[in-house]
Amino acid sequence: MKKYDEGSTNKNTEMKDKSKELDTSLTLINDKLNFIGSNGYNDPISIDYLPPLGDNLGYTSLELLLLSLSSCIGSAVLTFLRKMNREISFCKINAKGLRREEHPTCFSKIIVEISVGSSNVTDEDMAKVIQLSEDKYCPVYAMIKGNAEINIEYKIEN
Repeated sequence: MKKYDEGSTNKNTEMKDKSKELDTSLTLINDKLNFIGSNGYNDPISIDYLPPLGDNLGYTSLELLLLSLSSCIGSAVLTFLRKMNREISFCKINAKGLRREEHPTCFSKIIVEISVGSSNVTDEDMAKVIQLSEDKYCPVYAMIKGNAEINIEYKIEN
């Protein structure tokens, strides 16, 4: 393990190419496990853990992982549907992670439910763009794949 060198993190708030490198920062703000996380560009978020170790004052790390997976899949799906000239009136994504009982209590299964409002998206379109997301275009999916079962379900609403 390498010792932390304070000079090794990028504290420059000048916009950088996020396709090459990402930087985040966490600062402990209480005597338990409540951190404030930021990336230097966006509003900070509160990250905490469940009592008694934490005070449940923010997102848990696994909740953030579910949000990351959902937004990554959603971004890919919407990008491809729009490239197919499909009209999207809304998109809502819910994700549920089922945790193992033994440590580490990571997810054993994740269910992602996508609801898309559209008058011209078909089941074939959704199957195609979800497959593209899984196979090639969602880096968060690629990081989780093989470590947890991931089921993506969808519903098209007019």
